[in-house]
Amino acid sequence: MKGSFFKAVIATTMLASTADGAFAGKADDTLHVAFTKELENVDSYFNSAREGVVLMRAVWDGLIYRDPVTNEYKGNLATSWTWVDDKTLEFKLREGVTFHNGEPFNADDVVYTVDFVSQESNGVKTQRNVNWMKSAEKIDDYTVRIHLKDKFPAAIEFLAGPVAIYPNEYYAEVGPSGMGLKPVGTGPYKVTEVVPGQHFVLEKNEAYFDGPKGQPTIGKIDIRTIPDVNTQMAELFSGSLDFIWQVPADLAERLATMEQFTVANESTMRVGYLAMDAAGRSGADNPFTKLKVRQAVNHAIDRGTLVNALLKGNSQVIWTPCFPSQFGCDQDVTQYDYDPEKAKALLAEAGYPDGFSTEFYAYRDREYAEAIALYLNQVGIETDFKILQYSALRELNMKGDVPIAFQTWGSYSINDASAMVSQFFKHGALDDARDDQVLADLDIADSATDPEVRQEHYTKALKRIADEAYWAPMFSYNTNYVFTNEVAYTPTADEVLRFTTMTWK
Repeated sequence: MKGSFFKAVIATTMLASTADGAFAGKADDTLHVAFTKELENVDSYFNSAREGVVLMRAVWDGLIYRDPVTNEYKGNLATSWTWVDDKTLEFKLREGVTFHNGEPFNADDVVYTVDFVSQESNGVKTQRNVNWMKSAEKIDDYTVRIHLKDKFPAAIEFLAGPVAIYPNEYYAEVGPSGMGLKPVGTGPYKVTEVVPGQHFVLEKNEAYFDGPKGQPTIGKIDIRTIPDVNTQMAELFSGSLDFIWQVPADLAERLATMEQFTVANESTMRVGYLAMDAAGRSGADNPFTKLKVRQAVNHAIDRGTLVNALLKGNSQVIWTPCFPSQFGCDQDVTQYDYDPEKAKALLAEAGYPDGFSTEFYAYRDREYAEAIALYLNQVGIETDFKILQYSALRELNMKGDVPIAFQTWGSYSINDASAMVSQFFKHGALDDARDDQVLADLDIADSATDPEVRQEHYTKALKRIADEAYWAPMFSYNTNYVFTNEVAYTPTADEVLRFTTMTWK
């Protein structure tokens, strides 16, 4: 089907679009980009989508910046930082920075942001990103201390990622809904237009400070929400799009053979997995409460074939609820080889000799989810396939109404295992295992200041999660970026589109 589509697109659009060899983007200094997913809210604390991470890095700044290539931490809105004690960090702030609305940046903004986001009652979407902070304290206009609730050695990594600093006066006035419609940050790009569900327009911040992100060069970024990849492809050929990403491997391979496009492939921290309701939140008679059923699911799926046939590129088979490069992500855990006969035997031992039926949810990558469902069907687990928007599935999952789902997590590009395993296995609303032993080890690993102690207890937690088959981790993702030859861009392994590093040729 995709082959037919590809031929049709080429036949109807390529000649017209490339007749003069020029795309509209460079001519008017506007990079036209497509996002597949619609954001619930542009406010970076009130969405958990990868697209939201991309916008956050463009529009806002954090105190610290981690170089995506060297992993070196550099001062961003802070120029330096020191640990006062195990639970207190002191920052010297950059002077002369202003927000896009002209509001000057100083310690009051850091104090307001930290105090707001760290209060669970304010409803930040991903609590794990902020709930380790207790409060912030102004020492003087350009010195601030962040007080932690407990020891949290990954604090620097989190402050270099999802903790963006907001303007205190503006945010106090407009709140998350106002920030979502008229975002204001200090970042290299300022938002000039938001039409929910349709597009965002970013313009170069001419007053951007001389920080580690670098100065933007492309004048305007027009990001439209186009859920259908075929439509994105057609617009790429017609010249109304300059840049698309998360392109399926087979389409990317074909585009790579065409001279007018550049195709780049890069691995990401995103991990695809099957989460199963081991705790029985969706019903005490839920089959996934039984260890042998969860083991059967793990044995039923040929992960290697999925990677080789569908994901391709730099993807790899994953056995843990974290990405191998993350600190603490030990890969030496129980692995479940592809063995459908063993899966059937385990189901029979669990009391399901004829299999059973279950709802099966997914929110993206229908092709991958359908392939996984087919593997389950082949061992006798009949799936009622349901694909939802991410926000809808997340809400359903938080209520405990999802027996099994194919999901993914990109860890906000935080290179620490706590950003994934601690997100889903510490008895929060998304924890379908609720294992006290895992919780105890993660509590130690998340707060210990000795790296060896952290590693030891992450390993214990990961081994137990694998032994109990709470999840069926599947594979890591890679991303295909496709752009016209008038665009220069080198993607990074953290799956963050950095508009500041994009240029026109």
